[in-house]
Amino acid sequence: MIDNTSEEKRPLPGLKPLTSALTVYITLVCLSGVLNLLLMLHVLMRRNLYGSVSSFFVLAMAATATYCFAYAFSLTSSTLGQLRFWSVIQYFGMPFAPAFGLLFVMRYLGYRLSGQRVAAMLAIPAMALISNATNEWHHLHYKQYNIHELLGAPYNDIEVGPTYIIMGCYILVCFLASYSMLISRWMDTARPYRQQIVSLFVAQMIPMTTSFLYLIGVTPEGIDPVPMVTGLSSILMWWTIESSRLLTIIPIAKETIFHSISDGVVVLDESGKLVEYNESCRRMFPRMDRSMFGQSLKAVWFTLFGKNDSLPVLNARQQEIEVISAGSGERVYRVRVSPLRQNEKRNQTGTVMIISDITEMKMMQQKLERHAYFDELTQICNRRAFFERCEKEYVKAKRGDVPFTIVLFDIDNFKKVNDTYGHNAGDQVLVHVANIINSCLKENMLFARYGGEEFVLALFGKTVSYGKILAESLRQQIASRPLVLNGTVIRVTSSFGVAEASGDERETLQNLLHCSDKALYEAKRGGRNRVSVYKGARV
Repeated sequence: MIDNTSEEKRPLPGLKPLTSALTVYITLVCLSGVLNLLLMLHVLMRRNLYGSVSSFFVLAMAATATYCFAYAFSLTSSTLGQLRFWSVIQYFGMPFAPAFGLLFVMRYLGYRLSGQRVAAMLAIPAMALISNATNEWHHLHYKQYNIHELLGAPYNDIEVGPTYIIMGCYILVCFLASYSMLISRWMDTARPYRQQIVSLFVAQMIPMTTSFLYLIGVTPEGIDPVPMVTGLSSILMWWTIESSRLLTIIPIAKETIFHSISDGVVVLDESGKLVEYNESCRRMFPRMDRSMFGQSLKAVWFTLFGKNDSLPVLNARQQEIEVISAGSGERVYRVRVSPLRQNEKRNQTGTVMIISDITEMKMMQQKLERHAYFDELTQICNRRAFFERCEKEYVKAKRGDVPFTIVLFDIDNFKKVNDTYGHNAGDQVLVHVANIINSCLKENMLFARYGGEEFVLALFGKTVSYGKILAESLRQQIASRPLVLNGTVIRVTSSFGVAEASGDERETLQNLLHCSDKALYEAKRGGRNRVSVYKGARV
């Protein structure tokens, strides 16, 4: 676009110098356009390597190239109609390029860009394009647009309107927003990748500085130098893309991902000293702060988990450690320790620890285990848990020729309790009996609910004589401690059957339980509330 808002000057002496100057200007503008177009095509053809971040970069280059070529053609205009036509074509690029540039910077920095946000940021450039194209109807963009009286075509003489001022302010805001975002992330960027920040900053500073010089009248009169210098920006960006892999490795976006990971991440250098941690780690462990950078693994571990003996050994081997934090609010963490290498052929350059809070998972796991192995009503072992443990102990007892005794018992007349007092009372009776037995148990005893109102005791290393004495004691405890429920006294008795493993190699745990069940049946047949020892034939 050719704007001339400065004071009119005398025409240049002679036509030849003027033509030569315009030729130079057109050549420079076309060169910039070609450079921007080539960079756009280069990135577009390799977009599968660069990913989604390249989209706004390609659009910014396309808009800049459109601006350059349209301005070059405007410098060949000889009529007002031609000037106005190429002015409108320039607006397909000029107001959009800074907006796409800002969108690229935001995407580079890891900002989420919704369709609504993109549309909002392109609204003012679209408004400027429409306002310029329809200016003859309302004169809101240019109050006047004429060929310069002294310089002639392709120079123009304009007086800007309100939509032009809005567009100019918006372009300035886009540049300043890009600068502020890049500067704000400077300190958070690893030193090897700061070249990318500098290149982006300078690439956007070149056209903005040139535009400022144009506005204060330092540049040649009637000539917009901005399209000429965009080629310098494209050369700088091309070099950055190839030298620091600007569009392939985006460290700032990766840092955004690093800090958004829900697990805590701690990074140690090759000597085992803290060099980085993410936001999730800081939230999980409020005592972590930047003053700890440079501290040893032992100091960091103490800050994270308190005094703990599970300090990992830093080596080339992956490790997984389960840690219970000390202090109040005990929590459980899973710590995965892995060596950090730049590539497979390089030696270890550090260590990364990924910390997951598995407290809730552990609690859920414990609940599931209790549900699988414990009776929900009485909170003692269920039949499944009893058999899993008892089978192992029974095999060990047979191999070691160690006594092994089973006590099987049930609640007398339990159906009558349910019928008389209700099923809730029956449940309370089961809990009541289980609590009495639990209070009398010692080591090497396994107590479980066998089914319904039936319970079982496994006595590891105990003879049938001991089992009989214990069963009698338990029988008396149950009989002497009735259940009082809502003022109602419910008396409970139990019958017991006791059997000891015979030592026969053919005998199984099921055989032994069957013997106990026969003894229990004998106790019931003998009048209930009594203990009976199995004395029949074995396997």
